[in-house]
Amino acid sequence: MSIWVIFTLLGSLALLMYGMKSMSEALQKMAGPQLRHVLGAMTTNRFTGMLTGMLVTASVQSSTATTVMTVSFVNAGLLTLAQAISVIMGANIGTTLTAWIMSAGMSFNIGDLAYPAFLVGIILIYQKKHRYIGDFLFGLAFLIFALATLRTTGQNMHLGENQTVLDFFASFDPNSFLTTLIFLFLGGVLTFCVQSSAAVMAITMILCSSGALPIYQGIALVMGENIGTTVTSNLAAMSANTQARRAALAHMFFNVFGVVWILFVFRPFIDMVCGWVGYDVNMTVELAGAHAFMANAAKLSFVLAAFHTSFNVVNTFILIWFIPQIERFVCWVIKPKKVDEEEDFRLHFITAGFMKTPELSVLEAQKEIQQFSNRMQRMFGMVRELLTLSSSSNNKKDNKAGEFNKLYTRIEKYEGISDNMELEIANYLNSVSDAHLSDDTKAKIRAMLREVSELESIGDACFNMARTISRKYNGKQDHFVDKQYDHLHQMMELTDQSLSQMNRLMGGRKESFDVNRTFNIETEINNYRNQLKSQNINDVNNREYTYAVGTIYMDLMNECEKLGDYVVNVVEARMGLRQKDV
Repeated sequence: MSIWVIFTLLGSLALLMYGMKSMSEALQKMAGPQLRHVLGAMTTNRFTGMLTGMLVTASVQSSTATTVMTVSFVNAGLLTLAQAISVIMGANIGTTLTAWIMSAGMSFNIGDLAYPAFLVGIILIYQKKHRYIGDFLFGLAFLIFALATLRTTGQNMHLGENQTVLDFFASFDPNSFLTTLIFLFLGGVLTFCVQSSAAVMAITMILCSSGALPIYQGIALVMGENIGTTVTSNLAAMSANTQARRAALAHMFFNVFGVVWILFVFRPFIDMVCGWVGYDVNMTVELAGAHAFMANAAKLSFVLAAFHTSFNVVNTFILIWFIPQIERFVCWVIKPKKVDEEEDFRLHFITAGFMKTPELSVLEAQKEIQQFSNRMQRMFGMVRELLTLSSSSNNKKDNKAGEFNKLYTRIEKYEGISDNMELEIANYLNSVSDAHLSDDTKAKIRAMLREVSELESIGDACFNMARTISRKYNGKQDHFVDKQYDHLHQMMELTDQSLSQMNRLMGGRKESFDVNRTFNIETEINNYRNQLKSQNINDVNNREYTYAVGTIYMDLMNECEKLGDYVVNVVEARMGLRQKDV
């Protein structure tokens, strides 16, 4: 066997993986937000969830992409664990379409179809309106070309006549249960190493179609691939929250359970599938002749595809009735963390993961920004509480003094967290922007970079207010008079309403958001600040309180007004408009 044949084989597998990745990314660019909304909306029950997972996976040609996306949605709180389990079950059925495409490519010469796809694809790529369709056709062309090359390479390798290869597989007892377990393990390890069940499936089809690998060992490899592919979602969920890790574990449980029960009916089940396809398990070269034997062997790729489909369909049919029990099981295995991570800086939704696409990465960043936004409102709530504590503590020896200092330290910690979150999210978005993105996604990233910058400014404003309150509390200045406290609480209530509106937008769809409400609150804040500014001058002149107290009082008012401006900037960035445009 020539070294160039080995390189051709490996290069074809790489081209196959690239083609599938290109198709998946192109479809996600075309579907984009719609794909995400479909997953979120079409999971009302276990059957619609399964159907959704099946259709999405069949469309993007990658169960890994669907599973990683589903885990991300669970991490983001868009899907419940039960919904995610049903989607993952459907994804396992949808991914079997890939095996059928590959079996067709191994059985027939479809290489000629690649060239028209390349031609049409390159024409569409240079047309801005249809370039994502062109990207999809280019990926499809690479996939077809890779399958054709694999078929030719597999024939040129003459594996069925290679005595070394035949002796290697003959060294395993085909009737031994241990042999099945060995090939099962080998399939899992290979899939884990290359992070692509499609590539391992292609190798399996070449070995089986050439007559080198018996069908029973080949199917054992396919079963191992089903376990190996679950490692991807579990790796993606390692840095995610508890629910996301449970969803990934449910994926592994689904496939492992299927492999376990199929082992009990291994040969009868395979014989049944072979009967459907018309493959004779007992045919040998000596009995039927070389021509008939090779014609029979050519059906093996379809046997593998049929087994893959039957295995996942039957497994889904068995387990779909037990989703609540699976949910309880994974919840029992993965216990929630007892420590409160709220006070620690940690990105909740952005994960390294595998098979990440720009569209999915943008979704994760979007959810992280939503978390950032919620955290800033909580920080402002602490500032309001700090003001209340300062008003109820008349001296530093009061019992409230320790509570005041503790709360101030917590606010200070939040300010550091906001700085780190801005930096981490911005760096992540910058790394995503290096990929080939759609115009919509590029615009989203620009808007999101502005959002994180403005959110960090909200954190700065909150900390400035906390420092001002602390300076007054720990200094020798007089306390605010009652009406000042009333005015401050009213201003902070308006500001909190503005933050609530912002978080409502960050957590929902833009189409259902009334942006005028945010602008109206901002106008109220500005008018109220101007009114109090004039009143403050009169109150100081009337000696109702000192000039120093009045200065601190207006500093807090001005910070509230600035905070309101930052909120408007976030909303404008999110909505893609300016206040003057409304």
